[in-house]
Amino acid sequence: MTKDLCLHYAPDNASLCVRLALEELGLDYRTKLVDRRAKAQKSPAFLAMNPNGLIPVLETPDGPMFETGAILIWLADRYDGLMPVPDAPGRAHAVQWLFWLANTLHPTARMLFYPDHYGDGPAEVLRQFTRRRLMAQLDLLERAEHADWIDADAPSAQACYLAPLLRWFALYGGPTGWFDLSRWPRLHSFALRVEQRDAVHRAAGAEGLCRTPFSDPRPCHPPEGSAV
Repeated sequence: MTKDLCLHYAPDNASLCVRLALEELGLDYRTKLVDRRAKAQKSPAFLAMNPNGLIPVLETPDGPMFETGAILIWLADRYDGLMPVPDAPGRAHAVQWLFWLANTLHPTARMLFYPDHYGDGPAEVLRQFTRRRLMAQLDLLERAEHADWIDADAPSAQACYLAPLLRWFALYGGPTGWFDLSRWPRLHSFALRVEQRDAVHRAAGAEGLCRTPFSDPRPCHPPEGSAV
């Protein structure tokens, strides 16, 4: 059944969150590179799977799926891992934080990385505003209650989503000297812990990431394709 899974990905894109989940679940899956330089995500074939023209898409036995958070929930429920099962204690808080990552933190990241998509003013002005917004959101996450997954040794869908975001804040979106993960000790410990996992090592190797992809990231050197 898992051979029916095919991840349409680009290196160091949101598909990394899904790749981490696939590796944590130990699933047998295929990958298909989406060539961002050629804007393959806007091709008719890709738009037939995701009309938004965004990466990732996961082909599943239920058909192609898009939206990173939705894919993570589907994987967690279908293959019984990464989130508490429905009706289990902790499920509500797990879903709540996954949606927060998808609907709050990730959109802030997109504003930082692609300011020209959000207005006609100077990009750096919007980035300065977005950095302040992002830091406030990370402050909230640092002190969040009912977020035991941040401190847990076990993998989770939320961790698969958060870890790449922390990486990208340090690397992308204009000058990066403003971002120092050690400002948030809880999140820094999270990054150090997550990147010790075998599943992360496999995902990092597949996408050309360094050995400290979340706590001390470096630009990726993928074996195929490009991050931009």
